[in-house]
Amino acid sequence: MVLDRILLSHFRNHRETAVEGTAQFNLLVGENGAGKTNVLEAISLLAPGRGLRRAQLTDMPSQGPELEGDGGFAVSADLSVPGGEPVRLGTGASPERPGRRVVQINGAEAPAARLAEWLSIGWLTPAMDRLFVESAGVRRRFLDRLVLAVRPEHAAHAARLENALRERNRLLADERAPDPQWLDAIEMQIAEAGSAVAQARGDLVEQLEAMLRALPASPFARPQLAYQPGGPMDAGALSAALREGRVRDRSAQRTLTGPHRDELVVTMAGKGQPAAECSTGEQKAMLIAITLAHSQLLESSAQGRPRLLLLDEVAAHLDPVRRHALFDRLRVGSSQVWLTGTERAPFKAIASEAATWEVSEGAVRRI
Repeated sequence: MVLDRILLSHFRNHRETAVEGTAQFNLLVGENGAGKTNVLEAISLLAPGRGLRRAQLTDMPSQGPELEGDGGFAVSADLSVPGGEPVRLGTGASPERPGRRVVQINGAEAPAARLAEWLSIGWLTPAMDRLFVESAGVRRRFLDRLVLAVRPEHAAHAARLENALRERNRLLADERAPDPQWLDAIEMQIAEAGSAVAQARGDLVEQLEAMLRALPASPFARPQLAYQPGGPMDAGALSAALREGRVRDRSAQRTLTGPHRDELVVTMAGKGQPAAECSTGEQKAMLIAITLAHSQLLESSAQGRPRLLLLDEVAAHLDPVRRHALFDRLRVGSSQVWLTGTERAPFKAIASEAATWEVSEGAVRRI
């Protein structure tokens, strides 16, 4: 058991929901729109970032008089700690400041980045099926989430990089010529944080690629991964490149070199075909393969943090062979797995092992 006593208060269509008595496999079943994905989204907020939907905080509180919401919401859960008392993790927003996220660890307020020190959460949702055909920025966010699960400090480096880039772009867009010394200072921040971000991304892709090479070619299509940096990965070289590109960047009014232009290149092993040109079934299979390889990488990591894997409507789109293979791969790991589906039949192979809840109109009932 990793997470238990999960409480949702005025979150989406859940007025007051409690999920207790969890297991390694946890299954949420119900009709479309019942609130299954909302439970997964609530759990995903126990990690840094905007959750599996990347929604605004103001979109999360319950809406409508029947839910009696006041504009705030809360999500909390008990995290099992080997040899110790459970740690209470919580997050939410108050009605007075609906756009400000509040995070608590054992009742004490903490930065959201601290959540990554306690728990590693990964997820796979139907919206991610377009990962390979979306913009490079979508794949960078995907890659950063994978890195964060292994390196909690990645959140701080990425935030520092984003803030410094925003400030440099603001100066470049100003009609007045920016102060060179001020640019020097900002570019040093970009170079230091950017080097840490790029190195972490590159290392993870290399580790994932090694994991994927060791996997069988079936039943899931095996992808090949490559990291394509958007600039020098060394801090000194990146700082020099930023300085040399000032005239060009000022003309473009944005920074054209750096980790914010990185790309995750994915091709299908054996065919050498870019993932974006593969069939939707092949893309789905490769995405599952990456997710499972990342889960396996976390198993071999020395970090020792508890792990969660949130799989939204995954089993329904797999044939029986791939479905059984998925469950077998998940079963041998130590991650707590959360799955959703509209019916129980696709999960028959894990029925005796899973804690199962029926979700209906924002209410959860153990079955």
